[in-house]
Amino acid sequence: MLRSLILVGCGGFLGSISRYLIALASLKFFPPTLFPWGTFIVNIVGCFFIGVFATLFAENDTLKFLAITGFLGGFTTFSAFGLETQKLLHSEEIFIGISYVLLSIILGVVFAWFGHYLVAK
Repeated sequence: MLRSLILVGCGGFLGSISRYLIALASLKFFPPTLFPWGTFIVNIVGCFFIGVFATLFAENDTLKFLAITGFLGGFTTFSAFGLETQKLLHSEEIFIGISYVLLSIILGVVFAWFGHYLVAK
């Protein structure tokens, strides 16, 4: 258990730093606009790598803890959302997959607004 926690923590540390650096770098390539380019890039890259890592490390718990739960967990949780949705669609659970996407996006935005509303008063 302690070993798993250390792997997740180390991966999360590296993932969080990577996310920050990519967000900074995106400002050099994309002028500041309303569109959140840094987050968008991180989320799409994270989705790509969770597909790669989940396939490559399917049988290796050490690398799963370090790369998927740790690194990508610190980098973006959107990647886990992408993988879970892909698995649902791949297993032909189309209705559940689409429901998961729509509910996650709609409720995510609603609850982000609600959290802001509660403390901004």
